Amino acid sequence: MSRTSAGAWRDALVAVVAGFAVMTAVAAAGLACAGAGDLPGGAFPRVVAAVVVMAAGGSVEVSGDAGFLAGADASLSVLPLSVSLAGALTTGCLFLRPLRHRAVAGTRELLARAGRTGVLWLALLALFALLARQTFGLTADGSPLGEIGELLDSAPTVGFRAALGPTLAYGLLWFLGLLLISLLVSRRTPLPPGLLRFHTAVRPAAHATAVLLLAYVVLGLGAGLVTAATQGHAARTLAVLLLGLPNLAWLALTVGFGGAWRGVAEGPFGLPVPPLLDQVLRGPVPSTVDVASLAQRDSRAWWLVVVAAVALLGAGVLAAVRSPARVRPWQHAVHLAVALGLAVLTVCLLAGVQARFGLSLLGLGDVSGLGGRVELTPYLWRTTGLAVLWGAVAGFLGALLARPLRHPGRVA
Repeated sequence: MSRTSAGAWRDALVAVVAGFAVMTAVAAAGLACAGAGDLPGGAFPRVVAAVVVMAAGGSVEVSGDAGFLAGADASLSVLPLSVSLAGALTTGCLFLRPLRHRAVAGTRELLARAGRTGVLWLALLALFALLARQTFGLTADGSPLGEIGELLDSAPTVGFRAALGPTLAYGLLWFLGLLLISLLVSRRTPLPPGLLRFHTAVRPAAHATAVLLLAYVVLGLGAGLVTAATQGHAARTLAVLLLGLPNLAWLALTVGFGGAWRGVAEGPFGLPVPPLLDQVLRGPVPSTVDVASLAQRDSRAWWLVVVAAVALLGAGVLAAVRSPARVRPWQHAVHLAVALGLAVLTVCLLAGVQARFGLSLLGLGDVSGLGGRVELTPYLWRTTGLAVLWGAVAGFLGALLARPLRHPGRVA
């Protein structure tokens, strides 16, 4: 193996190992704050592995078993975006780092780097998937199932396991999406010669959109830390920040510009969300989560609209400042509309939550106290359509506001 090839494999290994190490650390800290450190049977490392697998795009199946006494139904679909974001930022930055001083990167070189990193990524993801499996027993004290289960020694259980095949397939898509987004939003990483003509149209708007999403995460982090310091329940709040902060921050962004979500939370299981959102979701039938439904319970929710408007206008100015002066305002509008629309579509597909667990005694219906469901899904076309509209308006106004500022291409 040549020295150049060995160095390329080393760079790929550092990027992959660092990404998984950061995801593991964030997941472990969040689960510890949530109380998962007290799980029986030494299950904590396996639960951490399951969260990392889900964060990397993998598939974790939840199953229930109540023997011959009862039927069990369990499902879980959620992406811990705090863990995902930490791993994506780490791996993406380290993947691009060797290219930062280059003027042009060849297509073959980028494909070779992506191939090496992808192979190592899938190998480590497979190891985590093999570790991510565990079964727990459920206590059903006071319920008919509990009394009969004790008599016949048949207690209900719930478990999880990572599906290796789907995990590797979805994990590969997650990794390829990460590399593509990293190349689009990076201002200094060179592109292959055949793609240089897209630099002006794509990168400024993509970079501004990424800054917008990260800014919302930073705002959410600040609000969460203040809440943890002043409102009590610090451990629970920190668990939410370490596991699902972008889920809530980006939901606030979409709601702020007029988007909407459909959700419900019933039974003993609920979403680890702010009390205002929990009030809207709590009930037997799905509710619409938008700024109007939130403001009915707390008028301060209207500030979400103000924050979204200011943040989107700032993204428009940033995109215009990073673009050459020859780009016209209507072109800025188109570029940012496309970038924001695709970003919000991705957020809608990733930030949804669906979880259900139910037990039925001898087919007679759910056992009281042991069944529940949590759902939160977007009104996809409404939210994405409004994102495109807001992106066009913010791009056009941002271009007008950026005219007095010096930016690349302006002639004195």
